[in-house]
Amino acid sequence: MQSEPILQPLIPPAQRDAAARRLPSMQPVAPGALLTVDAAYSAQLAEKARLIDTDRARVIAVAPGAGPAVAEVLAVILDEIGRRADFASAPEGLRRPDGCCVKIDRDDPFLTLSRLVQEDICILQKRGEEHFLTAALLCFPAAWTLAEKIGRPLTGIHVPVAPYTEEIAQRVQRLFDGVQPGRPLWRANLLRYDLPDLFQPHSEASPRRIGRPDSAYERSERQTIFRLPETRAVVFAIHTAVTQRAAV
Repeated sequence: MQSEPILQPLIPPAQRDAAARRLPSMQPVAPGALLTVDAAYSAQLAEKARLIDTDRARVIAVAPGAGPAVAEVLAVILDEIGRRADFASAPEGLRRPDGCCVKIDRDDPFLTLSRLVQEDICILQKRGEEHFLTAALLCFPAAWTLAEKIGRPLTGIHVPVAPYTEEIAQRVQRLFDGVQPGRPLWRANLLRYDLPDLFQPHSEASPRRIGRPDSAYERSERQTIFRLPETRAVVFAIHTAVTQRAAV
C-alpha cells in the first residue's frame, strides 16, 4: 500500500459529465490535451517509481512481438511532450513540470514513460477479429490484475465487468477498429471506493467490493485511445484521479 493517500482536490466537471454518458461515450481530445498534469503529478510519479522498484513484473508486461509498438508509443508521447510548455529540454533529457530531470532511455520505453507521465499505458493490437492486450505499464489498476489480462482480447479483458454486454463489446471493437492516427478520443468513468490506494489489483476470482453510498473516496479514470501511425497499434491511456468525498 502507498504510505499516504495521493489525492486530487477535485474531479474536473467535464470529466464528471463524461462519466455519466452511455458506454463507450467517446469524444475528441482537444489539441494539446492528450496528457494530463495535475496537482498529484509528483506524488503519482513517485508512487510509480516505488511500485516498479518493488516488483516491476506486477506493473509492466510486454508480450512477444509488442516491442516495436512500445518503442513507438514512447516516441509519440515524447513528440506530444515537446509541444507542451510545462516540459523543457535539459542536458540530462527532459525537465518535468515539477522540475525533476529525466533521462530518456529508449531501450526501456515503459520505464521512461513511468518517469514522465501520470497516465498508465496499455497497448492493444489486432489479432484476427479482436484487439489483444500485448503490452502495458499499469501502476494504478482499478480492480484488475495485469498478469490475468496480458495476452487476452478485449472481451476477455472485461471479464467480469457486469455492464460490459455483448452489444457494448461490439461497439468497443468497432471503436478500436475505427480510431485514426492523429485523432485521439477520450471518455471517463466515476466510481466510489472505500480505499484511496492507486494500486488496487483484484483477480477475477476475487473482485472488488462495489463502493457504497457512504464510501469515503471517488475514483475517476480519464481514458484516452489513439492509434500509432507505424505499428497501427491502439493505445489505451488511463489518467487516474482520486478525491475524498465531503462528509455528509
